[in-house]
This record gives sequence, C-alpha cells and structure tokens, in this order.
Amino acid sequence: MPASATKSLRVAVLADSDTRWKWGALTAKRLIPNETDSPDIALDGYLLRGRATPTARQLQEVGVHADSLREVTAVEFLREMEQQSYDLLVLSLVGGGVQAMLHGLRSAWAGREKRPVVVTGYVGVVYEKLADGLLLRHGADLVLANSRQDADRFRAVYDGVGADSSSVTEVALPFLGGEPYEGEHEPYTVVFAAQPSVPDSRKDRTYLLDRLIQHARKHPEREVLLKLRSKPGEHTTHIEELPYQKLVQGKDVPANFKLVYGHMGEVLDRTDLLVTMSSTAALESLHRRIPTVVLTDLGIREALGNHHFVGSGCLASWDQLDAGHRPAPDTEWVARQGVAAGGTPSGGGSYEGAFDAARERIAKLLGRPGGLPPLHPYYTPETAPGYLPGILARHHLGPDGVPLPGAPAADKAPGPVRQIVRRAARGAYRHGVQRVAPVIRRMGEL
Repeated sequence: MPASATKSLRVAVLADSDTRWKWGALTAKRLIPNETDSPDIALDGYLLRGRATPTARQLQEVGVHADSLREVTAVEFLREMEQQSYDLLVLSLVGGGVQAMLHGLRSAWAGREKRPVVVTGYVGVVYEKLADGLLLRHGADLVLANSRQDADRFRAVYDGVGADSSSVTEVALPFLGGEPYEGEHEPYTVVFAAQPSVPDSRKDRTYLLDRLIQHARKHPEREVLLKLRSKPGEHTTHIEELPYQKLVQGKDVPANFKLVYGHMGEVLDRTDLLVTMSSTAALESLHRRIPTVVLTDLGIREALGNHHFVGSGCLASWDQLDAGHRPAPDTEWVARQGVAAGGTPSGGGSYEGAFDAARERIAKLLGRPGGLPPLHPYYTPETAPGYLPGILARHHLGPDGVPLPGAPAADKAPGPVRQIVRRAARGAYRHGVQRVAPVIRRMGEL
C-alpha cells in the first residue's frame, strides 16, 4: 500500500471480548504500513455488547488503544456504519457474529458507491469447529489465516463446498513479539497459562491446580506462577465457570506459588518454562524460544485442543516436568504454525513481513475502479434456510439482514435508567451463566 494511500485511512474494529479486541486492534495496526509515519490514520473501536464485553480493567491489561472506543449493540453498529465512511473494517467476533454483521452490512451498504474493505479471522489456534467457523466467516474480503497450515486448511474447506476461497490470506498472529529467551532467570520461573474453558470439569481443573502446587513444593528454589485471564465476574472469549481463584481457596500453598494477572508478554519476559493445556500463549512462548510444554496428563484429545500440538515436540506430563524434563520443539512444526522461533515464520520471510501479502490485497481492493461489490457470504436464505435466520435473529436482524422491528435504536445515548437496567441485566446474565447454569447441569447428571 503506497504511503500516499495511508495518509487518510480510517479504520474500525468491532470486537466482542478482551482477547478479540486485542487481536482485532493489533491486526488492524499490522495491516496498515508505516503507521508511526501516518498520524492521520484513525482507529475507532466498537465493543459488541454481550456476555464477554470487556471491563475497563481487561482493556487496560490488553494495552491496545484506539482513538475512540465505545460499546454498541449489533444494530447500533450497523447504523453507525451507514453513517460513517471507513476504509477498513476488522470484524473480530465469534463466527455467528461475523455472519450476522456481513449480512447486516450488505443491507446497510446497499446502493452505496464505496464501502470499506472487510477483514476477519481467528484470535489463535483453530482446533475445533473448523468448517462451521470458517463458513460463518465467509463473505469477508479477507479471511486471515495465522499460519501456512491454517491457510491450506481454510482453502480446502471453502473449495470443498464450492465457495470462493480467494479471500483466504496468510498472515501471522499479530501479538507475537518480545525479546527472545536468552537463559534462565533468578529465580527460575515456571508459568502455567490457565484457560477459561479447557479443561471444563472441576475434577480436571482441580487436578491441574494440585499438580502445579505440587511442582512448587518439589522445587522450592523455583517461582511457580498461575497466570490467570480474568477475575471472577469478568468474562473472556470463553466462559469460565470454575475460576482457579475459587478452586485455590482453602488450599495450603507454598510461598513460591503465586497467582498473577497482567499482560502475557510481560509475564513471558520472566518465564523459563511455559506450561499450558493448549493456550495460544504456547505459540507466543515458542516465538520467543522459551521452553514450552503442552500437557498430556488428561490425554491428547480434541476436546482439550492439545491434539493441535501433535508433532510439536512440546507434549509432556507433570511427572516428566517434576523430574526436570526440558522440551525441544520441532522446528518444522513450529514454522508451519507461523511462529518465527527460528527467525522466520512459515513463509520464509521475517515476522515483520508476515502481513505484506494482506497489505497488498487491501491496497488493490481500496484502489478497485468503481468500488467494491456487495458482500457475498456463502450462507444465504437459499443455501441455509434452517440455520441462517436463527443466527441473524440473535442480533435482531431479519433474514435479509435488515434490523427487526423493536431492535435497539442508535439515534440517542441511553439515559440513566436505561444504563442501570443494562448493567443489572448483564449482571443477571453473567450470574446465570456462572452460577445457575452449572448447578442445573450438575443436577442433570445426578
């Protein structure tokens, strides 16, 4: 993209959780070359109101800033897009949210001479619902793949159902970085990167917590950290029904065992061994060449996501770690994941150049004579009449992408009473998800 084209770029990011805000905003910045030399570029953030809307603390921890940032409903966002003229729009949402926005935007931009380039993708490792998630994202101008392996898989899915696969564009995870690991710290630090929903049972989560505490006891010279994603009551990309903070209450823990929050990059700065079940943090760690372990204690299973790391050289158990095992990652596997542990990602170039192809595509689309054609998702009322209407209705949209009667209005700010009702409703919803729903499920298992 020539520098002259970047001087007046306006970019919007719509995200539905803290992690997706981080991915979307950082991706947007990566897609714009020489952003430090282009002060006229404006990045506006929109947070989709829902169960995982990030709190102020979560946003501060993510540490990615925008020129403006506000919370919206889906219909409010679509009406905003009717009025605004952006050059680039990044949809950083769950698959159903992306699909709803694609149809809503198609309707909102009908008859418009110019529309933004629409980009979407995934925040990390894609280990489940590959076909479902991909087809819900089809219709964006660019569907970003974080590695060569993902790009190949994405194209195979689209080609396999007769959908246009030209939107698939290989990039890399936008938040890789930091100083490479150069040797052990004092004290030697072991970090367990917790995940909100993996594993999901109390038994399994308690087991992992007990093994982490046990490791701390066996190695009193080490600092053992449990890196947490959120505080109780906060939601992330996935629902956390059994926070480790609650599971650890009442346990006798050694002095060298600590719970930590904060930016993952800052925690990795002092990490000597990163342990996880299947977190994207493993890729961040591998990128820095930090010794990294993906646990096998609960099996290697699709439900856990650790099957994605077969062939990585990183699979190991707590027994092995207690005995002093040091993992050695497979360089070929790591390269296929878009991780530059050896200095270059899968494409053979530098990590800084991983977004070059995407930038070139965006430049061509922005310069397309006559503007861009209407968005054209694979799912339509004709191809998926029993599936699509329900997805759209969850966002108050009809089968044609037009807001349904009674959908939230966007032409005025909510008054004090409406704000109080919103907060109360969200609190009740989160209470239902975190407290009531698990009880009901347990009762069903009796």
